[in-house]
Amino acid sequence: MTIGIDMMGGDYAPLEAVKGVQQYLASHSIPSSLVLIGDKTAIEKLLDEHELASAYVQVVHAEQVIDMHEHPTKALKEKQQSSIAIGFHLLASGKMDAFISAGNTGAMLVGALFSIKVLEGVIRPAISTIVPKADGGTGLLLDVGLNADCKPEQLNQFAIMGSVYAQLILEIENPKVGLINVGEEEGKGNILAQAAYPLLKENKHINFIGNIEGRDVLTGKADVMVCEGFTGNVILKMAESLFEIGQAKKIKDEFFERFNFENYGGTPVLGVSKPVIIGHGISGAKAFMNMIKLAQTMIKKNVMQKMNEELS
Repeated sequence: MTIGIDMMGGDYAPLEAVKGVQQYLASHSIPSSLVLIGDKTAIEKLLDEHELASAYVQVVHAEQVIDMHEHPTKALKEKQQSSIAIGFHLLASGKMDAFISAGNTGAMLVGALFSIKVLEGVIRPAISTIVPKADGGTGLLLDVGLNADCKPEQLNQFAIMGSVYAQLILEIENPKVGLINVGEEEGKGNILAQAAYPLLKENKHINFIGNIEGRDVLTGKADVMVCEGFTGNVILKMAESLFEIGQAKKIKDEFFERFNFENYGGTPVLGVSKPVIIGHGISGAKAFMNMIKLAQTMIKKNVMQKMNEELS
């Protein structure tokens, strides 16, 4: 398998990306082949400094970079020689099996939507995030920002995609699916929640347990938590703040340490034909290493193929 890395994406690129590659190679006796996309001179200099000569590493030059605040669609169109544009070209043409970046999130999403195929029948892909649970387990929340407004049918698809991901990546045998709502009773919530509930209830591909409330997000009540991207993003940003506050106040707590995004690497785009993983803009070496590991696992376990089978 071959995994592509945008070496120019993120606040600390390309140094932290190189360090992440180094950590990944050091932890695997037979690693995946890595394609490092970006400024060849800068990357090769760092590879030499870190004594990273490996048959598993190939550098592909990209003379342009899409900055974090550029308009995604315009930047991809005008910067065909950027690391993100070249990465998606290599992914779409079959020269890579997965692509990761901590760069411009919008450009990564646009690239995923228009460069590679959406799984058959998928209305819109989603992005998910890992949620640490108080009982020691982990859950999955989706969507967390790609679809601010949704149709009930989309939430139904998110539940299927999230269940497959939870089974294969989180290794939860029969994940419990909950619909995020303002009350537990059937019939609660806004128009979207009320319309999505019966679809989820009748869905034979998932283990739907009903509505869950905000207080249930960090418990073990549900393994896969479904909502539209507006609500999901609010929950995600609040969870990130818990870790940041803990760090600022020097609170040492095992549970809150699990909110460190670097432990999980990045956010996969679910509903497209190949793994595309988006990292945080402040990703360090550990995050890059874990993004590579996640991409490798998703390829190995045929996550997208299994997702396609369940959706059809």
